[in-house]
Amino acid sequence: MAVPKRKMSRSNTRHRRSQWKAAPVSLVACERCHEPKQQHIACPSCGTYNRRQVLEV
Repeated sequence: MAVPKRKMSRSNTRHRRSQWKAAPVSLVACERCHEPKQQHIACPSCGTYNRRQVLEV
């Protein structure tokens, strides 16, 4: 099992973690109602996904 031989300094740890950024949510227009929605998720306003009705709204 890999174990670090030396303790990593606080500045090195923080420098590495500074690159962990949260990406903004990408929104696309729904094909049916043209409301903004997340990709690969059913539309919360009309309930369609991939041109099919999947949710009762």
